[in-house]
Formats: sequence, structure tokens, C-alpha cells
Amino acid sequence: MEKLRCIVLDDEPIGREIIENFVKEIPFLTLTNSFGDPVEALMFLENNSVDIIFSDIQMPKINGLDFVKTLENPPVIIFITAHRDFALDGFETGATDYLVKPVRFDRFLKAVNKAKEYISLKQNSTVHQVNSDRIFIKSNGKLTKILLDEILYIEAQGDYLKIVINNEAYTTLATLKSMDEVLTLPKFFRIQRSFIINLEAIRSLNGNMAELINGKSISIAMNKKEELYQVLGIR
Repeated sequence: MEKLRCIVLDDEPIGREIIENFVKEIPFLTLTNSFGDPVEALMFLENNSVDIIFSDIQMPKINGLDFVKTLENPPVIIFITAHRDFALDGFETGATDYLVKPVRFDRFLKAVNKAKEYISLKQNSTVHQVNSDRIFIKSNGKLTKILLDEILYIEAQGDYLKIVINNEAYTTLATLKSMDEVLTLPKFFRIQRSFIINLEAIRSLNGNMAELINGKSISIAMNKKEELYQVLGIR
């Protein structure tokens, strides 16, 4: 693997310097840039790609959580904060880890090793569409062919997808957004934030629940119910 490109964002010079020095100690990391101003970091990221962002949370102008939310395709995020209470909010933005100040080197190393493993998995696990009726996914270290007609539903589980085919299930590192580009109407429908279902797998509808032919019940998002009924031709 090539060196992972990093930037550091912290409005406190001392905190920024500590992380900069930690990055320089890790052989597989390279420090691309460092910022005390989140606006300057955003301008840099418009024209430059990085693999990891080490970001403080409490900063003027834009806090770290809002900073990440402005990124269209965020890289791996590792938050740095003086307050443990921010940890849950950090994970809700999709952060890989968070470090509490004062940051210890051993804890920093653990976080970057976790980031390295995630990036490696992401680079080597994906969904390949070979034609209109089948895909290949990387699962358990091998490429597995899946016929689209056989898929009952796909569930997002963190950074992974669970693809269910009758009584079998496969897990691969991918996003529902990437599957949206492969699985389209009139066959498949994004029924809520975490699920895409095969419309032909629906056995019954009851209120805001859809029961599939394998017995699985999935809730229908309020803003999706009317569209689902229209797609199914139910008036």
C-alpha cells in the first residue's frame, strides 16, 4: 500500500504540532498539510484528495462535526477532542475513531492502524456489475456471483452491506449508495435509510411494515410509503 496522505486540523498550535509529529513517526503516513483554520482546510480539499483527516472538534467558524458534514465524499475521519461527550456525535458523522486530548502516541497508533485496515478493505472489497442481471461482490476473500433476481433485500450495517438471497447472506464492504446505482426501479426500491428491497419479494404490506417472502419484516420510511404504493400500482 502507498503511504496514506493526511491533513491535520486544529486551531490550537500546540495540539496541531503534537499530531503532526505523531504522523511523521508512522512509516505508512505522510503529512500533506496542516491547518489551524477549517475554512482554509475546506479550500485545500476542493482541489486535493487525502486519505485521513485528523480534526479537532471545538474550533471557531466551523466545528469539526459540521466541517465533516460539508464534505461530499469524506475520507477517513479521526476526531481529536478534549471532551469525551463529543464521541457519540463524532461516530454519527461516520468517524472511524476519536482521540481524547492529551493524545498518547500508543492510542494514536491504534487509531491509524484501524484507519489503515479500513482503507485496505475499502480498496479491496467492492461491488462489480458485469451486466444487467448479475453482480460480483468480494466477500470472505473471494469474488461471488449474485443474480439480481435472487436478491431479497440488502441491508446497510455500518460500512458493510448484508445481501440476502433466500436463506443465504453475504457481507461485503460497500455502501447502499453504490448499490443504488446498480439496483434500480422497477425491480428494486430503497424502502428506508438502511434497506433496499426486491419488490417481487414483498409478501404483504401492513401499515408501515413490509413483510418479505422469507418472513423478514422491514419498516417503511414515512416519506417512502406513498412512492412505494405508487410503484406497486396500489391506489
